[in-house]
Amino acid sequence: MNPPGMLRPTSSNRSFLYRLIDMAVIFIGLLLATTIYRVPLTSGYLIAALLMCLIFSYVAEGMRLYRSWRAGRFSGMMITTWLSLTIAFTATILIAFVFKQSGEISRVAFSIWFFLCFLLTFIWRGIYRIYGKNRRAQGYNTRKAAIVGATKSGHKLLNQIETHDELGYEFTGFFEDRPQDRLNDELNCDIRGTIDAAIEKARDGEIDVLFIALPITAEQRIAEILIRLGDTTVDVHLIPDFFVSNLVHARLDQVGEVDTLSIFESPHFGVQKWIKRSEDVTLTIFILLIIAIPMLFISMGVRLTSRGPVLFKQRRYGLRGEEIIVWKFRTMTVMEDSCKIVQATKNDNRITLFGRFLRRTSLDELPQFFNVLKGDMSIVGPRPHAVAHNEEYRNKIEFYMLRHTVKPGITGWAQINGWRGETDTLDKMEKRIEYDLMYIKSWSLWFDLKIIFLTICREFWNKNVH
Repeated sequence: MNPPGMLRPTSSNRSFLYRLIDMAVIFIGLLLATTIYRVPLTSGYLIAALLMCLIFSYVAEGMRLYRSWRAGRFSGMMITTWLSLTIAFTATILIAFVFKQSGEISRVAFSIWFFLCFLLTFIWRGIYRIYGKNRRAQGYNTRKAAIVGATKSGHKLLNQIETHDELGYEFTGFFEDRPQDRLNDELNCDIRGTIDAAIEKARDGEIDVLFIALPITAEQRIAEILIRLGDTTVDVHLIPDFFVSNLVHARLDQVGEVDTLSIFESPHFGVQKWIKRSEDVTLTIFILLIIAIPMLFISMGVRLTSRGPVLFKQRRYGLRGEEIIVWKFRTMTVMEDSCKIVQATKNDNRITLFGRFLRRTSLDELPQFFNVLKGDMSIVGPRPHAVAHNEEYRNKIEFYMLRHTVKPGITGWAQINGWRGETDTLDKMEKRIEYDLMYIKSWSLWFDLKIIFLTICREFWNKNVH
């Protein structure tokens, strides 16, 4: 038995174990389903199980199911798990249908299998969660943590430690060289000593984890601390500066043998890039099959109610700030796309009667699904602004162009939070950019699906759109 304070396997080992258990659950669920319904476990079922495992693994990675959930909600973990299972089961059924193999699989057995996978994933995760909490409550798998630097980032971390007991950290205090009168009064720190004292405690084994929360400008001081901590066995974590942590989609990378920390970078790299693209293509094809007939009637409505083309093409900035052509149903009597564009306002006389209906219901955006298929846009992302507006606001709003580290989207996090439509003041545009950068920083497949769902629920009749 491990004594109190000793840790179980690392999070990477646990995530690997989670993957293995989930794969086992899929096969165990199938075995139980065929046993309960008394059908033979044929090769068709085994191929379906292998396909299920493959798709589930792919979707689960995209939804970041195997990240650490120690500070997350159990309900959030289960929703992510069940959504991944649902997508995997649905995709497996569709593939079996396309290749005319569905007749070899009992629908009842398949339904029982689906239900059992839901149940078994809940049971084993629930048991593991309870076990982990009980062990930490008994003093096992806990670590003594200290924070160097009484900064906003340090206090934000402390708040998370105190809020989430399941993290297993026992906070021992802040360590800071600055005198109390130089600290922010709002922070109200309990300073346990200087940074030198923290390093000595780490050497003596009184601290297991040391979080460095000094400003990024204190590079030399941080380097000195790291060198001295190299003589200890303490785990050291560097917390991004409060200013940087609100801007970055940070990850460690390497250029040759040199380690780098990305600051301004697209979250869609490596596998994530293909996950995002496959999400866009799959959902777009499905959506276009549904909206093809409505789009035909909308085209007729535009043509019959006003003079001019059915589609309005406008230059926008896309990924990496490259110019793209975005398609919409025409809603105005003008086709503005010059260096100066006047935004639509309430009761704008340039908007046609039918066009007003299209704008209010967002139906004018439907042709942009062809932009998604083409690869210029995504279903979810920052809304593309006209080139003229980009040139205007990039000089007025800090980090404005960071929204172009991802493809523009038909819908986005800013839009479903109310920051859509006319931006007649700088504050409104700043708020939109804030939500766009929040989306980029927090991107996941699950976040995209959440935004799509909320768009359907909230955006059909938006009062901010004119």
